[in-house]
Order: sequence, then C-alpha cells, then structure tokens
Amino acid sequence: MWKKKKTSILIEPTPNPNALKFVLDKEVIDKGKATFNDISECDHIPLVRDIISIESVLQVHLFENVISVTKSDLDWDKLTPQIESVIITRLPSHNINFNRGQEEQKAKKRDDLPLEIRQIEEILDETIRMGLQADGGDIEVLELEDNRLYVKYEGACGTCPSATTGTLYVIEAILKDRFNPEIEVIATNTD
Repeated sequence: MWKKKKTSILIEPTPNPNALKFVLDKEVIDKGKATFNDISECDHIPLVRDIISIESVLQVHLFENVISVTKSDLDWDKLTPQIESVIITRLPSHNINFNRGQEEQKAKKRDDLPLEIRQIEEILDETIRMGLQADGGDIEVLELEDNRLYVKYEGACGTCPSATTGTLYVIEAILKDRFNPEIEVIATNTD
C-alpha cells in the first residue's frame, strides 16, 4: 500500500510584519517568480487563487519553493491555518509550469533591454536580489530616465516599511558605487 507524503511547510517571518513566507518541500514555480495582487490574475492557478481568496490576503508571491503572503488587517493566528489548509489541499495538483511561456518572454525581453538597464540588472542580481528573495520578495526595474531609476518592490518587500527607507538607500548606494555616482533610485507602486 502506498503512503501519501504529507507536505512539509515551514513558516518564516519576513522583515515586513504584514508578510509571511511559507517554505515548502516542493517547488511552487518552475522558473522565475510570479506576483499576484488580484484573483482575476490567478483564476487559472487554483493554489494561488484560493490563497488570495482568503479574507485579508492582499498579495501572493511565488519563488522557487516559497509562497510569500502579504495581508492587510487580519491577525496571522487566524490567517495562517487557512493558508496552510489551501497549500496542503492544492499543492498535490499544482502545475509548477503555469508561467513557462511568460518567463521565457521575460528572459528574451531582458536580453533586449538597453545596455545600462542590463548592467543595473546584473548588479542587482549580484548584490541585492538574493537578500530580497530570502525575505520573500524581489525588485523589478521599471525604467531609467536621466539619472533616475524607477523600481517596484514585489512580494513581501512591496509593503515592507524598511523597503522604502533602509533597503532603498542600500540599493542606491550600491548603484552609485558600481554604476553611476549620480543615480537616484525611486520606488513606485505602479506597473
């Protein structure tokens, strides 16, 4: 008789008090990352759809074997069991390749970016992204205009109080040192 393996879930805090990381023993996304802020964006992904449907859940961010959940006002003691239940019931049938085409397009698009943006992306990859991803988030470069770099935080970083202060200053300092001493980094919430 076959025994069904129970999903292992490790719940970790993030620097953002309104976000938790659910670290699993299985991947939730094959390549890249994905952030969802609205049920209409993830109706075709039952695992994410059912998490974002829970009252007070604002955002779900997937990266490797981590699901970062950002909430509004409900207490984590009430939310966590609901999120765990969805993960346990939906993960066995979850398709980790749901974004395969999108990630291939993003990789090609990155290759087509202007040289300055590619350089910035490489610096962020080498210095800051791993830390943000370890905290359940990430950063997206939106545009470079004159010496102003517009970025958008993702996942747990999106609503983290330290993202717009300390982390932003660190990113700016790194880019001033390694890219352009005149650069100014501006975090925005728009796409």
